[in-house]
Amino acid sequence: MSLRSVKQILPATPKHWVGDGFNVHPVFANKAFTEELSPFLMFDYGPPKKFPPNKREPKGVGQHPHRGFETVTLAFQGEVEHADSVGNRDVIKPGDVQWMTAGRGIIHQEFHSKEFSSRGGLFEMCQLWVNLPKKNDQAEVVVDIYEAKTGGSGEECTPDSVGNARIIAGSFQGTKGPASTFSPVELWDLTLSKANATIDLPFPEDYNCIIFVRRGEINIVGEDDVKRHVGPQEVALTQKNGGTVRIQSGQRDTSVLIMGGLPLDEPIAARGPFVMNTMDEITKANRDFQLGKFGR
Repeated sequence: MSLRSVKQILPATPKHWVGDGFNVHPVFANKAFTEELSPFLMFDYGPPKKFPPNKREPKGVGQHPHRGFETVTLAFQGEVEHADSVGNRDVIKPGDVQWMTAGRGIIHQEFHSKEFSSRGGLFEMCQLWVNLPKKNDQAEVVVDIYEAKTGGSGEECTPDSVGNARIIAGSFQGTKGPASTFSPVELWDLTLSKANATIDLPFPEDYNCIIFVRRGEINIVGEDDVKRHVGPQEVALTQKNGGTVRIQSGQRDTSVLIMGGLPLDEPIAARGPFVMNTMDEITKANRDFQLGKFGR
């Protein structure tokens, strides 16, 4: 069993506002939209923030387009209400996962739900962008909600009796996540309940593997017991030099997102809400949006 080593630690980034409802860390910083993360593109994490009751219009982000990729929204605390140009309207509640294939083009909006707005409370969410292979970048628009209340937001397993893993996409120890993906993608929500617990995570050696510490702290243990510390809201990018990721928790109730997949090995052209393979395709996406061709 060969252990992956850490290529780079990305430090926690300053927060900024997306609209007036999402105060987020741009987790990938200047690594966003690079092949080092493929098939993942971008990652915003909004740590727990208390919002007072709001009797006015809900806070959030108004209508905006997307084309060429998928958005994955995980709700930890609070609620997000989504509405789009193909007629979907859903509330993403704590524990839920929304997986939206923008594909050929969609216009949507994201606000605090009316119920959450009226009562206020802690709000914690994240959104990941996952690239689509070129052959699928005009895929039909699909919005799936995997609900926690039905047990559909990820298949759970208990790795090595040291915590709990929710498998959203991909598979782990024979447990397969509910998300259907266009290329091999892994997304696991891992909680380590004990301090100084060690867990080995099998991960295909030819996949990119990215480790984000949502809460707590970890060490990633490589060959010869070389340890790299990863703190809250930091990210570890790993080398593709082993088939196992060994993680050691630094404290109880540590929460980690494990993500990665087979690199697409295709050009990435990104501009605002569009991700394609060339700037000519970005220009066409802008033109199609202006002509009202999205979400039809």
